Formats: sequence, C-alpha cells, structure tokens
Amino acid sequence: MFMNSSITNPTSDSSNVFATGNYTTHLIKVEPPKCTGNNVSNCPPKPLLISTPSETGLFPVLLFLHGYLLYNSFYSQLIQHIASHGFIVIAPQLYLITGPDANDEIKTTAEITNWLSQGLNHFLPPHVQPNLKKLALAGHSRGGKVAFAFSLTHNKSSPTTSPKFSALIGIDPVDGMEKGKQTPPPVLTYTPHSFDLDGMGVLIVGSGLGEVKRNALFPPCAPKGVNHEDFYNECNKPAYYFVAKDYGHLDMLDDNTNGIRGKATYCLCKNGECREPMRRFVGGVLVAFLKAYLEGDSRDLVAIREGHEMVPVELQRVEFLV
Repeated sequence: MFMNSSITNPTSDSSNVFATGNYTTHLIKVEPPKCTGNNVSNCPPKPLLISTPSETGLFPVLLFLHGYLLYNSFYSQLIQHIASHGFIVIAPQLYLITGPDANDEIKTTAEITNWLSQGLNHFLPPHVQPNLKKLALAGHSRGGKVAFAFSLTHNKSSPTTSPKFSALIGIDPVDGMEKGKQTPPPVLTYTPHSFDLDGMGVLIVGSGLGEVKRNALFPPCAPKGVNHEDFYNECNKPAYYFVAKDYGHLDMLDDNTNGIRGKATYCLCKNGECREPMRRFVGGVLVAFLKAYLEGDSRDLVAIREGHEMVPVELQRVEFLV
C-alpha cells in the first residue's frame, strides 16, 4: 500500500458543491501484490485508488468504475473533489486490457463490493470510518454500463452479507457502438422505464458533444442510440438527468493524463475547450445527488435545477423524474 500525502486545499465556500469542499483529502493507492503483514488476507481483488477525507469521521462511500481502457488515476482530481465534500471514493482498476465483453467487469464489481465490509477499513486512516449503510455506485462510459448491469441484479440476488447500494450514477454511460451493436451483456432494452432498480435513486450525466464525431476517422465516443439519453429513458422514478452542452465524453478526466492512453484521451473524442469546468460540474452534481440520496439533504440538487446554484457549464437539458 502506498499513501500519497498530497492534500487538496479547502475553500471557504462550503455551500457550493462545484467548489472544493471543506475536507482536506488523501489519495491512497492499494496494490494487491504489494500488500504485506497483517493486510495480506484483506487485500482487495483489484488495485484501488481511494480518495478519503483526512479528518476524523464516519463517511458515506462511493464506488467509482472507470471508462473503457482508461486508468483509475485519470480520475484523481474528480474523486478528490467528491471526497472533499465528505465522501470516501473507491476507484478500482478493473482491468488493463480487455475486449468488448463486460461480464468480467460485472463479476469484479461484485467481488469488490463483497470485499468492502471486510477489507476497506484496513486501508483507511485509523480515524476515518466508512459508512457502508450509505453506499453508492458510479461509472463512467463503459463503467456506467457496468454499474447499471451490476445494479439491476445485485440488491435483489446478492448475499445478505454484501453491502447494498442506495444510489446509482451513470456518467456519460455507453452500451456499445450503436443501436443494434451493443456490447455484451446488453443493458438497454429500448422499452421506456424498463430498469427495475427497486426504487434506487439514479443520476445520469451526459455530454453534449459525446455523440459528435471528432473527425471522419473516429466514431463518436458516446453514440446516439446507446448513450445517456437512452439510459435515462429506461429509468424509473426517482431519476435525475443533466446534460452539459459544450463538453465531451472525456472532459471530466484530470487536466493532465499521461502515457499513450492518456494522450489518446485528447484526440479520440470531441472535446470542449478545457476539462476543468466539466470536471467541476460532474463532481458538483454528484455531490449534490449523493447528499440527497445518502444523507437526505436535497437542497443542492433542487438548487441546481431551479438555477439557484452557479453551474460551471451551460446545461443543454435538465430533467427530474420524481
């Protein structure tokens, strides 16, 4: 286990979900092959990047699934933003190389979920406690598809000892190349309100440029027919839907993503002018939603809808299904 001592700086504006919150944060990197001593039996199934408040407390937990062929480290700034508002965020590295079939990722998500109650405490600072009774699942891109596929069965069929999720988030979720070319297992049925999530609160965040080709050589990264709009159409109450107009499928990643995969994130998708506004928006709307469904405080979520909160991007669409 490696702990990064870098800390985000809290701001004085604690009421603004789009600004950094009042908690300082630590990034903790957990590598299963490097677990030593008493932690060996508690090692997670996959490498983890954990962002946690550094102050003493009992905090809700968000499990965050990365997008297709991306590294969990590409979301460091986003998960630190969320953690600074009083949440523990766990971002596993589901795989390094994979094909079109996402069934292994669904299985891995189940393994990590089952691990949380027995292993997570061993990798957090001793004064930081996870509240697994307040647990949410989020995924970006293909990770969003995996989050939905997993959630459609987990709470109903999982062992009673496995933690249950209270909220589900899809960040520009994608179910394949196009309608009729969904990757296995298909999630979308194209039947309105067909998702049976047993009343779980759902947030869908979409990118206005996700369905636009960057150039003639590359397909759109979030094609129409298998993207955020289609996921939202199949949601039941309660569901919340926000689309950022002039930003793309990867604009919520870190400002600097290194390596070959990191460089590819700048050239494969149609992007906005810069990532920072979209990342702050995604982080802020996630915080508002998590506060509503994990902590019972919907004021920020309602304020965003009513235009009472200064949103860092122009919104193309806002809908609440409640």
